[in-house]
Amino acid sequence: MSNPHRFSNAPQAQARHDVVLVGGGLAGLTLALQLKQSFADLDILVLERRKHPVPEAAHKVGESTVEIGANYFAQVLGLKPHLEARQLKKFGFRFFSSEGRRDIDAVTEIGASRYLAVPSYQIDRGIFENFLAEEAARRGIAFVDGAVVVDIELSQGGEPHRAVYRAGNETREVKARWLVDACGRAGLIKKKLELAEPNGHDANAVWFRMKDRITIDDWSSDPAWRGRCDPQARWLSTNHLVGAGYWVWLIPLSSGSHSVGIVADAKLHPLETMNTFDKAMEWLREHQPRVFDELDGKREQLLDFAFFRHFSYGCKQLFSGQRWAITGEAGLFLDPFYSPGSDFIAIANTYITELVARDRAGRPLDAYAKIFDQIFHSFYESMLALYADQYAIFGDPEVLPVKVIWDYTYYWGVLAQFFFQRRIADLAAFSDLRNELAHCQALNVEVQALLRRWSAARPAAKRMNPPSMLDQAELPWFSDLNKSLNDTLDDAAFRERIRHSTRQMRALASEIAERANARDGVGSPALAELLADGERRFETRAEPTAEPMLFAAA
Repeated sequence: MSNPHRFSNAPQAQARHDVVLVGGGLAGLTLALQLKQSFADLDILVLERRKHPVPEAAHKVGESTVEIGANYFAQVLGLKPHLEARQLKKFGFRFFSSEGRRDIDAVTEIGASRYLAVPSYQIDRGIFENFLAEEAARRGIAFVDGAVVVDIELSQGGEPHRAVYRAGNETREVKARWLVDACGRAGLIKKKLELAEPNGHDANAVWFRMKDRITIDDWSSDPAWRGRCDPQARWLSTNHLVGAGYWVWLIPLSSGSHSVGIVADAKLHPLETMNTFDKAMEWLREHQPRVFDELDGKREQLLDFAFFRHFSYGCKQLFSGQRWAITGEAGLFLDPFYSPGSDFIAIANTYITELVARDRAGRPLDAYAKIFDQIFHSFYESMLALYADQYAIFGDPEVLPVKVIWDYTYYWGVLAQFFFQRRIADLAAFSDLRNELAHCQALNVEVQALLRRWSAARPAAKRMNPPSMLDQAELPWFSDLNKSLNDTLDDAAFRERIRHSTRQMRALASEIAERANARDGVGSPALAELLADGERRFETRAEPTAEPMLFAAA
């Protein structure tokens, strides 16, 4: 297949641009589209190492989107027609406590029995990135594939930044007012400025694609189990098969292939036990034998295999008043458990677009770059608490559902509300709500610590794993919280929405604390003190209701 955007034909002969994006994967191409959409006259050059078109269903991890990322692609960038026509609509997240089990219909399942109001998608990254490159060219963005950046030089004053790249047999130098690193884990700016920092979350991942569909719905012929979901399409979920210290993902791709991954706490499941396909299969034979059964007779359908050691990492700074920025995995990466990668791309790209807008208007950048960096890192640290030291909980069929409900409530109630209401860069809103946001963040830290202690206090023999589905769609307040993301709110209503979310989180945290204490005698003086402090500091109402918020069977 010929490529009309190759180096020799692309309109990048000039050596000066408004923005040079190093990296033309998901983060770089979506930023290019957002910038061009905002400023039609902006001269943008994207330099991508890989040759295009890239392969479908191969090597790229990050197929599952959640609500923020899906909204960014579909609504902010206007790509909904592509997502609906060429990608798969996701049937939410789904979790099975299936450690060592083949009878998936006889274990605890967490998930929704029907689609909730706000869509998300399973994305074949090859199909999507090929489309994004073509769309960039249609919108007048210069795109050079096969371009290896060999050097960057960042200006500390008003002079343009410089990048040197090699494409084919030629080496070229370009200059730009803005230089954005979207090159993935190579992290050119991060290395140049020594911005890398560990985050304490030590986990590894292996993944591969099989050239065949894995239809998890066919793993049982029990009509009651199959009939729990409408549609009967569990295979369209991001399926998590969980055990102590790990989870296995099953993600379908629109190309007809299926993505399989193992993500594990390095202390409990060393990477060396799974870092080849044969080792991974043996690991699955022991821990998730039903997945092994599915794949064992299809080994010849293996498309690729890859692994990451210590995949989670931080970055000291992402946005600069000196007109450089970092987006995507070139900066930081959390954990794929709740698929937040495209969410953080959406937020970073929005902040970068805001900074470029200020620059074009001749406004100062330093203060805004620092504030955006602080907010971004605050979201990152809040979400990191969901994963760090929490993997042991995955083997507890009673505590894990409580954690999942809590984590979703924090995500949909706070972070997603800011993005869906287009207030992710609204500094006045952040200022007005700073006390509520700090309280929610503190609640999250203490609830995660309580969940960790609660699960650790429960011996394996006490952990019940009943053959039941804990149906998120049957929690009215929970499905309403998801639906509320579609609301259109004015300033006052938005602020009240976040205050309502704060009260809802406090009520849920109180119920979790009561349950942990009543069932297993596990308390949290720190959480009790925090809840009492919130009672004194914030207006309280009898919200959401006096009815229990958690699953009756959880």
